[in-house]
This record gives sequence, structure tokens and C-alpha cells, in this order.
Amino acid sequence: MPWKWAADRLTTSKQYWVVTVRSEGRPHVMPVWGVWLQNDFYFSTGRQTRKARNLAKNPHCVICSEDAAQAVIVEGSARELKDTKKFADVVKVYKKKYKVDIGAMESPVYQVRPKTIFGLFEKKFPTTATRWKFDS
Repeated sequence: MPWKWAADRLTTSKQYWVVTVRSEGRPHVMPVWGVWLQNDFYFSTGRQTRKARNLAKNPHCVICSEDAAQAVIVEGSARELKDTKKFADVVKVYKKKYKVDIGAMESPVYQVRPKTIFGLFEKKFPTTATRWKFDS
């Protein structure tokens, strides 16, 4: 499938699933709001949440779009966003999408850099299953 198909779904999803790993290896999954911007995924969560604590110990995570029938699965690593210019860009896009100013919150914003992204279109599976690789 073309990359645009995956990028469109990552951009237009309202909810996403974030999968992190607990220190003893058990997975943890929670829904979040987020934005796809310049081939990275951004989301915010409280510093004391299970997601944030898991990411502090192990940055590897998985992000999934909301529609399993046209699924996009991002495997990558998360880090707290420190770049002020990029932060301003994320705040702007997030505010337009959700009508919420995450720049005014005390919570960190995480940047997920993809390593591998999978696209699965249920009605045309398996002929459309696609994998994109990224340098990260």
C-alpha cells in the first residue's frame, strides 16, 4: 500500500492505543489522544502515569490507530520532547485537532520515533499487508 494511506490514518485517528512494557516485562496498554507530525507520533501523559513510568525505564513502545479494520501499527521508541520549536508545532496541531492546549499543561509530551510501521487493510488482507522501515 502507499505510504500516504498509513500517514492519513495516523493523522486522522482521534484515539490511539499506546502499548508500553512494565519493568517485569508485562505489557500495558492505554488509549491516548495524539498527533502524527513529520513522521513522528506525539502524545502527552502525566509524569506519574503507568505509561510514563514504563517509558522512563524502557522507551520501546507500540502505537496503534483506532480502526482495526484499517490498522496502522507503529513500533518505535519514545522520549520526552525537549525541542521548544517542535513543541510549539505539536501544541498548535494538537490544539487544532482536539481544541485543547497541551502547552498549558504540566504534563510531558512524548515523541515516538518509528522503527517499523505496519499497515493492514482487513477487506484486502493479505494482499495489502505492508511494512515500512525507518532509520531511528
